[in-house]
Amino acid sequence: MRAHRQLPTRLSVSGAPSWALVTALVGAVGLAGCGGGADSAAATASAWAWALPPGFSVPAVPADNPMSTAKVDLGRFLFYDKRLSGNGTLACSGCHLQEKAFTDGLAVAKGSTGEFTPRNSQSLGNVAYSPTLTWANPGLVLLERQMEVPLFGENVVEMGINDGNKAAVLQRLADTSLYPPRFAQAFPGEVNPVSWGNAIRAIAAFQRSLISGNSTYDQAVAGKAVLSSAEQRGRDLFFGSKAGCSQCHHGFNFNDQVVDANSQAVTRVFHNIGLYNVGGTGAYPEPNRGVMELSGLFKDMGAFRAPSLRNVEVTAPYMHDGSIATLEEVMDVIAESGRNITSGVYAGDGRRNPYKSPLVTPLALTDQDKSDLIAFLKTLTDLEFLSNPQQSDPFKVL
Repeated sequence: MRAHRQLPTRLSVSGAPSWALVTALVGAVGLAGCGGGADSAAATASAWAWALPPGFSVPAVPADNPMSTAKVDLGRFLFYDKRLSGNGTLACSGCHLQEKAFTDGLAVAKGSTGEFTPRNSQSLGNVAYSPTLTWANPGLVLLERQMEVPLFGENVVEMGINDGNKAAVLQRLADTSLYPPRFAQAFPGEVNPVSWGNAIRAIAAFQRSLISGNSTYDQAVAGKAVLSSAEQRGRDLFFGSKAGCSQCHHGFNFNDQVVDANSQAVTRVFHNIGLYNVGGTGAYPEPNRGVMELSGLFKDMGAFRAPSLRNVEVTAPYMHDGSIATLEEVMDVIAESGRNITSGVYAGDGRRNPYKSPLVTPLALTDQDKSDLIAFLKTLTDLEFLSNPQQSDPFKVL
């Protein structure tokens, strides 16, 4: 999955469909090109039990792709398998490394043919709770749909599956001793379980299993750890009015978009934080102009979603285009309510961007405040998640 890509759909933020409606529709009609329906997949659903951290709700799961241990296992293998790409050189994990909270450490991701995408790879930690799945597409709300973009997209090429090699790549999987029995176990009762639809469903199931909630902060909340003085000061700043970070980064996932099994309507919000103001016009560099690229509305210029801050210590570089290298630089931009670029083609004072969110205002933070906030952010690192063997590359242990 490359969470930075978008589908060529035009819509407004306010017109984004509700999760309940989308789930119902997809559950009714199934995925295009799937090898079977919901009944066969449901046969193994009871084998799955969520092991959720305290305070985490049960994730939403589409009706036609219930979770199962066999499906998650299959998805894990596919996620780490380079044979899933057209030229056999790139796995999903190539842009989503476990030790980096399933990001890649690059400013923008690199596809299987060497072509760079326009956006930064997002973390897959707790992606099961994300009601939108790219930086700036309010309408892309299902992992099963999002997966089609990196797999089959040609502008830019990521995994590089196309009409010319689609059948051959699938046959590449079917010809192994590894996959046919795993597909059959994950999708019992199907005549031809090795299909693109089932591969996508399995990868989506694995992604939903990537739950992170055992950081130092979580342990402190549970009374099992004690924050240092700097970390505690940072926590007070984060949740207090002086820094106000929790306006956009709140709840158990430290962001402002969450969906779970009980959600009926979901608010999908996107923010312009004053990262650019090219030529003083309010513009962001193409093709990274945020929700505006889909809505066509100038009010959506530079509007991107606020990512979860869980594991933010290991997900550098930051922002939708990877243009900020360190947390220290991020803190400076946030404190100044934008970034002032003084030279070059992107010159302009983002602090004066006319489309900037009203939530983004100058903050009177001292150097000590910034240091304390970063200390707190580092308590959100979940070391267990970054090394969990159940989510690691299975080919390294075969």
